[in-house]
Amino acid sequence: MTPATLNDYVLISAVLFAIGFFGVLLRRNTLVIFMSLELMLVASTLALVAFSRFNGTMDGNVFVFFILTVAAAEVAVGLAIIVALFRKRHTVQVDELNTLKN
Repeated sequence: MTPATLNDYVLISAVLFAIGFFGVLLRRNTLVIFMSLELMLVASTLALVAFSRFNGTMDGNVFVFFILTVAAAEVAVGLAIIVALFRKRHTVQVDELNTLKN
């Protein structure tokens, strides 16, 4: 079995990013949109680690550590906002959350 090349990692990253992108565009549930955004973030970090590995540096790995730290905080805040919206409006559908009144 041949080892994975940089093109393989970039292709997987591009496919994951595309799935996340179309999930954001096509879905109407805020939780699914949020998960799609996280998938896009993971795809970009995968590409960053792949480029770092094939360049022989640790810069990308260190940068990914900070990205994951910020992503954990983002998840906590994002889910808190979604829960607050659900408690106020009793729905998580984007079509029904389009106004700021009430």
